[in-house]
Amino acid sequence: MPLPPAGAAIFQGAARILSGLLEARTGQILSEGRAWRMETALRPILRAHGLQDIDDLAAMLLRKRDPRLDEDVVNALLNNESSFFRDLQIFDMIHRQILPRIQEDRQDRTLRIWSAGCSTGQEAYSLAIRLRNDTARWQGWRIEILATDISTAAIEQARAGIFSQMDVQRGLAVGDLIKWFEPHGEDWRASPDLRRMIDFRHDNLFDPRAPSGEYDLLLCRNVLLYFTPERRGDVLRLLARHSHAGSVLLLGAGETVIGQGDDFLSHPEFRGGYARKALTPNCAGGPMRRTG
Repeated sequence: MPLPPAGAAIFQGAARILSGLLEARTGQILSEGRAWRMETALRPILRAHGLQDIDDLAAMLLRKRDPRLDEDVVNALLNNESSFFRDLQIFDMIHRQILPRIQEDRQDRTLRIWSAGCSTGQEAYSLAIRLRNDTARWQGWRIEILATDISTAAIEQARAGIFSQMDVQRGLAVGDLIKWFEPHGEDWRASPDLRRMIDFRHDNLFDPRAPSGEYDLLLCRNVLLYFTPERRGDVLRLLARHSHAGSVLLLGAGETVIGQGDDFLSHPEFRGGYARKALTPNCAGGPMRRTG
């Protein structure tokens, strides 16, 4: 059997401390693949504090008990991967099928959307772009888009609406870029109209304060992947509390509600979508209700 590389035991000890901090703060489990990229993710923090490696950082965390340092480490370890119109077929289904059904059934002309685990905001901005490109259809409607994430750094960027050239090239059509973004140095900034449409909030899915009442469309994509089965059940129960009989829940391509609780089932109309358990094919077009 080959011997482990020098320092491997120390690295693993430091990694356990750092991954324990991440789990305690966010509920996320650091996968083995992400753990071995840990030092790369934390390099800016190591540089800023004049530290040699992650075992020095782990020792500092244990010694200083500095909430700001804890927050910086958690922000660095979170996976904030996102892109505009990620999984384009999902946005096409939202635009062509889900939103028209909600509009048909919604009597109070209010559309409420929650993007949970929104990262740096591309998902929420993609939804806002689709809605603004269809202004005539939504004339006279009140549209509310709530976008939440555990990462303070991600939410700060999302609120600012500033994206690099590489960011806007990933999924954003040239026409939408020209129409809804303006040059900002070497970057691009979402227009004030788009930014006003979205309420970005720093929030924790396990201690939520931002969501209120019920949402017609809930997106929690590529978030459950990082949680234990028990934590996934907690999140799905939270989403159920903020949905109604006509709500639609969308998860990531590799995620499912199967075996994760009793609140949702596969949607009878929208492929890959989920509905509250109370929803059946016979009442799919029935009246919606809202509390709060």
